[in-house]
Amino acid sequence: MSASSHQVLYTPAQRARRDATAWTLVQGILAPVQFLIFGISLYLVINSLQTGEHTDWALASVVIKTLVLYAIMVTGAIWEKVVFGQYLFAPAFYWEDVVSMGVLALHTAYLWVWWQGVWSPTDQLLLALAAYGSYAINAAQYIRKLRMARLQKTTPSLPDTGAQAST
Repeated sequence: MSASSHQVLYTPAQRARRDATAWTLVQGILAPVQFLIFGISLYLVINSLQTGEHTDWALASVVIKTLVLYAIMVTGAIWEKVVFGQYLFAPAFYWEDVVSMGVLALHTAYLWVWWQGVWSPTDQLLLALAAYGSYAINAAQYIRKLRMARLQKTTPSLPDTGAQAST
């Protein structure tokens, strides 16, 4: 993002709200915790698929990862409401939120088949891998936005035009 583009991720008022809300800290804590759980779970899932060992641990780890995902999505929607005035699909995070809906759908589908027990453990773990692939894409989107926000912070103050970065 170049300074000449005049597109900003946050207006000065949005940046002030972002910096003032406790939900920013909550997101800052939950995001790396979720990523750590993701890494551990991904290892367990792949190991179980390769060796057939510790399948119960792998299946349970996906449930834990999904519960943390729900927590970060709910608190993230609250954060978005505080900063941008709407719970989801604010222009600055529109595509991240769209992909997040797919991530939630796949993780929720996993919970459903896990709870119902009608799919084999292997099929459940393969669904978990699909959910994790979508999560990795979504995480990359958010890391990109974090980088954009940091770059914006280092540029000279831009006028409060209300312009939003679109992806």
